Amino acid sequence: MGEIEVPANKYWGAQTQRSLIHFSIGTDRMPLPLYHAYGVVKKAAALVNAADGRMPQWKADLIARVADEVTAGKLDDHFPLFVWQTGSGTQTNMNVNEVIANRAIQLAGGEIGSKKPVHPNDDVNMGQSSNDSFPTAMHVVTLLEIEDRLIPSVEKLIETIHSKADEWMDVVKIGRTHLQDAVPLTVGQEWSGWASLLEDALKNLRHAREALFELAAGGTAVGTGLNAPPGFSKAIARKIAELTGRPFVTAPNKFAALSGLDAMVRASAGLRGLAVPLLKIANDMRWLASGPRCGLGELSLPENEPGSSIMPGKVNPTQCEAMVMIATQVLGNDNTVAVAASQGQLDLNVMRPVILANCLHSIRILADGCHNFRVFSVEGTEINRPKLAQYVNGSVMLVTALSPEIGYDKSAEIAHIAIEHDLSLKDAALKSGYLDSATFDRLVNPLDMVGKGTAGA
Repeated sequence: MGEIEVPANKYWGAQTQRSLIHFSIGTDRMPLPLYHAYGVVKKAAALVNAADGRMPQWKADLIARVADEVTAGKLDDHFPLFVWQTGSGTQTNMNVNEVIANRAIQLAGGEIGSKKPVHPNDDVNMGQSSNDSFPTAMHVVTLLEIEDRLIPSVEKLIETIHSKADEWMDVVKIGRTHLQDAVPLTVGQEWSGWASLLEDALKNLRHAREALFELAAGGTAVGTGLNAPPGFSKAIARKIAELTGRPFVTAPNKFAALSGLDAMVRASAGLRGLAVPLLKIANDMRWLASGPRCGLGELSLPENEPGSSIMPGKVNPTQCEAMVMIATQVLGNDNTVAVAASQGQLDLNVMRPVILANCLHSIRILADGCHNFRVFSVEGTEINRPKLAQYVNGSVMLVTALSPEIGYDKSAEIAHIAIEHDLSLKDAALKSGYLDSATFDRLVNPLDMVGKGTAGA
């Protein structure tokens, strides 16, 4: 294809440089964690090839040494490619091959770009194709990012919400359904529901990630394993498992592993499943903290920064708003993943870079968002006890406790009397003549109406 100039201070080669020209689209770069995972894949391949006698041990050790630098992020400046490239990820795979080869050549005292004594295709890519190495790196990085970055962040948020729930388990508040007054519950019960929603979502995410343990490596171009020796797929999966400490195994059907990306779809769906309750919790907190004087005003959120450039003293629920935006972005990312994964025509899915980029984007913003939401909002949130008591005492829906004694119709009549004549529920009940003061006091006790702890009734 002719000559092309490559920056002398970079380790990449001609294929990477051509990609920078042909795919200079937008500002979206391939996520660096993918390259770090690719370092693990390339190291594993080199060590397996050496163990089976296909590569000199010294060369495998040299490739492994540079691959460790890649994984540690020491060569991040040499991975410049855009997301919008060939759908197989070939440019990214070759970017990794070229960087590892040229850095190894440099360490061996050779001339960068000479492909001697380490060749990007023949050595670094030995026994591999972009078609199986890229989805292998996809699974590795997605699994590691979920387990190492996202899950700990969500667990800490759940723990904080649980602690608030325990603290406020006996604080009665009025419930709301359809955004209208309902029967009472406690603040702790409400918060325990939030924690349980996140626990369920996290359980589902853990289950969804299990498909990521199956690796496409060894399928090479179309799943047949051409140019990979017998046993390579199992051996490289074992080596990746050893290097990462995760139970990676070879995918049982390489044709499925290359033509479809269902494991990434499941992982993305797990991320979506986490975003949904986070969106609900953030919105609930916004509603309950609305005010301070003309809203619900049940919660007092931490004051982190001024809320308005024109209204002095205004403070807004900014962390809640950020979480809502994060959740909606994750929902959009998941839709992109689903559509892209459906484009696995014939023997290869060629939408891999956009799927990977969206999944990692979702993981990163969910992890960071959960951390900030916890530290700058949930941990410092307090309740407005006088406001809570005011709502409980003024609620007409406590009339529900009268139904077993006097029936639904008479209870409804009392409620209408209270609303139409702006009376307290007790005054309305006495005005109706259906029960006396002592009976009302016996039946209508908000604390008796909330059940016990998180079990409710």
